Amino acid sequence: MPIDFNRQIIEEFRANGGRVGGPFEGGRLLLLTTTGARSGAPHTTPLGYLPDGGGRVLVIASAAGAPKHPAWYHNLVAHPRVTVEAGVFTYEAQAVVLEGAERDQAFARAAATDPGWSDYQEQTERILPVVALEEIPAGPPRINASSAGAALKAVHDGFRQELALIRKEIAASGPGLGAQLRVNCLTLCQGLNNHHTGEGAGMFPMLGRNHPELATALERLQEEHKKLAVLLASLQKVISTQDADPQQVLAEVERLTKEVEDHLTHEEEQLIPVLDGGMC
Repeated sequence: MPIDFNRQIIEEFRANGGRVGGPFEGGRLLLLTTTGARSGAPHTTPLGYLPDGGGRVLVIASAAGAPKHPAWYHNLVAHPRVTVEAGVFTYEAQAVVLEGAERDQAFARAAATDPGWSDYQEQTERILPVVALEEIPAGPPRINASSAGAALKAVHDGFRQELALIRKEIAASGPGLGAQLRVNCLTLCQGLNNHHTGEGAGMFPMLGRNHPELATALERLQEEHKKLAVLLASLQKVISTQDADPQQVLAEVERLTKEVEDHLTHEEEQLIPVLDGGMC
């Protein structure tokens, strides 16, 4: 893509917590910063990505079907350690170029979800590389927000956006549930479970110690976590069925969406004023 267009997308992405308009609107987008293969300078590129579960995401070096690999691909082959900005989170990752059957299966998943990937492959003689970006654990997550309350809201909005996207994908799917859509749903379930586990182990006890008046609210939020865990388990069970019915999956996602939205809104009302009150 033209440099000026890339710069505009990058600025919009960073200013709006990962949300942009134009061709990327409503899709999954990240910013990938690589080290120049020759220059050694950092280069940032906006890319669409695919969830892959297990702490990694996939990007495809399509270059819109151009005859040569994009520059960012050459960079990460030379320097596999990269920086990923995904919505409100920034983290270091190891880039791994998939090979053989693993690459083919990942690309097939992507193409089944979006035929555009197949179109790009047909336009070039090169095999479009699929790259896994594997997060390198480095302590608490780096959240791009101006305050603790803003960070909580930003994380919540990320879940809201992903739920809306999954609902749209399921509604547009055919009679069967595609492999990539299953991965998207399972990755969401994993993310929500991890978020709630982290809150229960860290933020909630801290707030309880410093703000005894929140005891009732925190107890209710913990109970809501348990209720959501049941809904997440139910969704995962439906998805794991080989002949899963998209309409049944959509019903489960709709039910989960309502409960998640009610929970997130209630949590924000109760906790953001305290988190941003400077007494945590």
